[in-house]
Amino acid sequence: MTAKRIKTRTRLKSTVAIVAIAAQLLWQVGPAAAFCGFYVAKADTKLFNTTSKVVLARDGDKTTITMASDYEGEPREFALVVPVPTFIERKQIGVVEMKTIDHIDAYTAPRLVEYFDQDPCVPTSLYFAAPASQGMRRGHLAKAEDHVSYGVTVEASYDVGEYDVQILSATQSNGLATWLTDNGYRIPPGANGVLASYIKQGMHFFVAKVDLDRMQQIGRGYLRPLQVRYESAKFMLPLRLGTVNANGPQDLIIYALGRNGRVETTNYRTIKMPSAVNVPLYVKEDFGKVYKAAFERAVRDEDMRAVFTEYAWDMRWCDPCAGAPMSASELVELGARWMASDSTTPAGPASASAFVTRLHVRYDAAHFPEDLALMETHDRDNYQVRYVLNHPWQGVASCWRAWEYRKGLPARFDDEAKNLAALTGWAVADIKKRMADTGETIQGR
Repeated sequence: MTAKRIKTRTRLKSTVAIVAIAAQLLWQVGPAAAFCGFYVAKADTKLFNTTSKVVLARDGDKTTITMASDYEGEPREFALVVPVPTFIERKQIGVVEMKTIDHIDAYTAPRLVEYFDQDPCVPTSLYFAAPASQGMRRGHLAKAEDHVSYGVTVEASYDVGEYDVQILSATQSNGLATWLTDNGYRIPPGANGVLASYIKQGMHFFVAKVDLDRMQQIGRGYLRPLQVRYESAKFMLPLRLGTVNANGPQDLIIYALGRNGRVETTNYRTIKMPSAVNVPLYVKEDFGKVYKAAFERAVRDEDMRAVFTEYAWDMRWCDPCAGAPMSASELVELGARWMASDSTTPAGPASASAFVTRLHVRYDAAHFPEDLALMETHDRDNYQVRYVLNHPWQGVASCWRAWEYRKGLPARFDDEAKNLAALTGWAVADIKKRMADTGETIQGR
């Protein structure tokens, strides 16, 4: 069934998906020394204004890409162009519910935890983490249509939910740009060079628009994320097309799922964001602002030439959990199809587990001239961005240990202020003033 064409020309938008010209164009027990704090806040993607989210699932040479759009305009003006390494059949394309991507975002988000100091006069006992509870662990091909004048071949056309999808191949960038323009994709200046590099690599192009009639029939009031599956030795994420028409740097969050371990980039530095940092208590009210400043400081320090790891964890458990654990069925929906045999319960035994890596990159054309080349490692060490609040004990001193404890508090408060300054670049004096204004003193804390 050949896709219906939407004649409306589209305006330019840069952040629909980083891989595109977009818009118009538990069984396992946790470690004995687990964090075991009280989770109190998270820093999700809503902190960053122009953020795209992509879920990658990798199993051998099989890759699943799920693209979540931040597009908020008229559906008739939405369009998507994605370079893919191989021809795509209808059975390799689908749509995903946005709530599933929101779930993995909440689950992997940087988090804030808090602890409460015990009475120094009470003898301490060795603490071992209790086992985590079960709730905590755990097409139709159209006839090929040749456009000799463009050097573009429409290899196939599909109806996919509310989308009309076409798979293109091309021999020259000028012809592809002309074809896209003639079909309602407004191509920005500078796109030809990027398109030419993909054509030289022999890549195909996945293009999609919204069918308004079908969207109304389905009863959807929003655009669902598109998912594409393919098999290729290339493990990469094309982001250069998204930089051509970008109005400044963009943020990209990648949630990478695999069997073996942490995912990292091979052509850019992959750096872990600072974690396990003690910060002043007032951060509880400003955690979103604090993490945004910390990430921007990290980007500046690396001259915007690095990819940052915010989370790397076995999906069978979490500690502390910034979101409810994901079920195996949700992970299968996002591409972890090796878990399909047990799709009704939280992630099961190690042989069927998924390891998730959350990568965060701020990029533009100048600092990221190449697409992201990725690799799955066998590093299964758990890591999360976690900031820590320590509430001082406030009781009556009844032993010498309590007096010694209180003598050490000013130095601890000073360290917390310096930690926050190092994370954010804010002035230590301003942080200490805020601490005093909010009662964070020896008496008030």
